[in-house]
Amino acid sequence: METVDRRFSIAPMMDWTDRHDRFFLRLLSTRALLYTEMVTSAAVIRGDRDRLLGFSPAEHPVALQLGGSDPDAMAEAARIGEAYGYDEININVGCPSDRVQSGRFGACLMAEPETVAACVRAMIRAVSAPVTVKCRIGIDDQDDYLDLARFVTLVSEAGTRSITVHARKAWLNGLSPKENRDIPPLQYDRVYRLKQEFPELEIAINGGVRSLDEAEAHLRHVDGVMMGREAYHNPYMLADVDRRLFGEETPPPDRFQVVDRLLPYIEAQRERGTPLNAVSRHILGLFQGMPGARAWRRHLAENAHLPGAGAEVVKDAATHVGEALARRPDREAA
Repeated sequence: METVDRRFSIAPMMDWTDRHDRFFLRLLSTRALLYTEMVTSAAVIRGDRDRLLGFSPAEHPVALQLGGSDPDAMAEAARIGEAYGYDEININVGCPSDRVQSGRFGACLMAEPETVAACVRAMIRAVSAPVTVKCRIGIDDQDDYLDLARFVTLVSEAGTRSITVHARKAWLNGLSPKENRDIPPLQYDRVYRLKQEFPELEIAINGGVRSLDEAEAHLRHVDGVMMGREAYHNPYMLADVDRRLFGEETPPPDRFQVVDRLLPYIEAQRERGTPLNAVSRHILGLFQGMPGARAWRRHLAENAHLPGAGAEVVKDAATHVGEALARRPDREAA
């Protein structure tokens, strides 16, 4: 049964949205849908599954993003992911990196909508969790709205009911993955048009969303908004997601409460042998824009990598912020 609310989600980002980042983000919003980094179907089937797929129950709702183009392998990987407890299985049809292209998955599959549809069909037969698609508006010279509409038609006929669209096309030849996140112009109108022409589908928009004001504006046209880099670099904005976008009345935690709630997780991870900087690298932006933010980042950067570093390093970094706030009583802690 479909139970995932995709009104607001955090984009899957390689090297960023790992299990430690997701646990941290969940302390800020209980309702935002979180996505894993992309994992290939081959890695899921043959790799270290606990390392690749393990996550804390506190992360729910959380979706697994898979990369691949073989329907049988994608179905098997989806079965494994569902067994680990993921709330959704998502297919990556948007990543433009050379490595992804050479493996025949990611954005290059927008040129093969029949292949994506076959994967969707096989995965839906294999799992009861919802199977969703994340794509671009186009690739290279395949840049007509009708191409996008045909892609959506085929994958929806295969059974998916939810598609998240990064509102930029991807240049697979000539631009790096980083350049593909910025250079192709955003074309939100194409995603809005998709929702108008496919009203029965859940359509979410991704790309360049930098504030909750922008998210609310998009939600007047589409069903969901996915935020990426801005949420990572300025994560505390997520503390207002539950109230503004989901109508929750519970007051959000302040930044120091978030730190306090993260400390037991850090201690538990240290006992498992996880180095502190594997967690602390994700929280550098927590005090963005506040007095003491620079001292917070500097203390973590200078100490989190040291042998034996643990939760006390994060506590001390937060103390620097508290001292800066004490010197600036006009600035609120949250």
